[in-house]
Amino acid sequence: MTQILRAEGIASYPNPLAVSATTPYGEARAAILSREGFDAAEREISQWPGYAPTPLHALPALASRLGLGALWYKDESTRFGLKSFKALGGAYAVFRLIQKAIAAAHGGHQATPAEILAGQYRDIVSALTVTCATDGNHGRSVAWGAQLFGCRCVIYIHATVSEGRRAAIAHYGAEVIRVPGNYDDSVRHAAAEAERNGWTVVSDTTYEGYRDIPIDVMHGYGVMAREMVRQLGDELPTHVIVQAGVGALAASVCAAFWLAWGERRPVFIIAEPEQADCFFQSGQAGRPVAVHGDLDTVMAGLACGEVSPVAWEILSGGANHYATVGDRFALEAMRVFALPQDGDAAIVSGETGGTGLGLLLAAAGEPAVRQALGLDANARVLLIGSEGDTDPVIYREVVGRSAEEVLA
Repeated sequence: MTQILRAEGIASYPNPLAVSATTPYGEARAAILSREGFDAAEREISQWPGYAPTPLHALPALASRLGLGALWYKDESTRFGLKSFKALGGAYAVFRLIQKAIAAAHGGHQATPAEILAGQYRDIVSALTVTCATDGNHGRSVAWGAQLFGCRCVIYIHATVSEGRRAAIAHYGAEVIRVPGNYDDSVRHAAAEAERNGWTVVSDTTYEGYRDIPIDVMHGYGVMAREMVRQLGDELPTHVIVQAGVGALAASVCAAFWLAWGERRPVFIIAEPEQADCFFQSGQAGRPVAVHGDLDTVMAGLACGEVSPVAWEILSGGANHYATVGDRFALEAMRVFALPQDGDAAIVSGETGGTGLGLLLAAAGEPAVRQALGLDANARVLLIGSEGDTDPVIYREVVGRSAEEVLA
């Protein structure tokens, strides 16, 4: 069995199934996430009102403090006003569902965003109801997409989702229903209610007989990865740290970078909370395994106990390391971002957005972990800032100031 390095707030091991950097992306992976799928998502989403690439911050002072050669942070706190990368996925899947319904009724016509937004197919769109389970950000995206394009939306949240995140979803016109149990329990409940009512589940995780919509979600996330490829230009990172819940984001970034950079793609590190480490456990087993319990972590967007099977098909070979990080380091990352030094940008990052920096902070005093991950003075590290202050009350409690005060 692969040896796990453990220290306070961090554990890691190299993925025994990782393929070499020279391995082609291949037909099997392209059958899941493809260049054409990413192209289509970018073409459609770039036409939505309010679309603009989000910032990629270079953080040289923080890189120096951490003993790294360079550090970048992709800041999703401004994405479509939803404060999260999730805006790209759930809403895109809603759009694709509507587009397919219109095509079925109108001889295969591929309706454009402008046609749907203008209400040209209101009779078809208004008859649709979309639903999902969420820990916050995905449900907000689905609700926003449903409101934007004109269909009904019902969202299920589990016991520990904060009231602030519930209200943020309801703000976009969705009916929000709280159910007992953890995230995975709410996923099963949403699927059962959809079956009973004739609704369509828009989830970012796959299960038996349900693949196409989550793949649309993942292609939507690829817009963010495509932006990073352009923003980085020739300054390629040596490492990318991507947080994983069910793995949809991580798989999308891994696939997009693999397709764009080939053998020059960076070392890929998956980071998860200690209390919700389904990829960490699955990597040891060599197959997807479920993590049970309440999955209680401050990194609310990652409180998932089951790996998405299609994400596993990408990441089981594409990830180079699995790692977990303790909650206190994710919270510390939020404060570090909010109080920059020596000219770095002030950044508003939520608990989940701080996962990557949390891992770097936990590794900073652990030479064995740093060496195993290659986090030295030659490392150029890319972090995915997946969310801003998606719950402003929690953000103020952690950081001591509001997002507006941080950025003032």
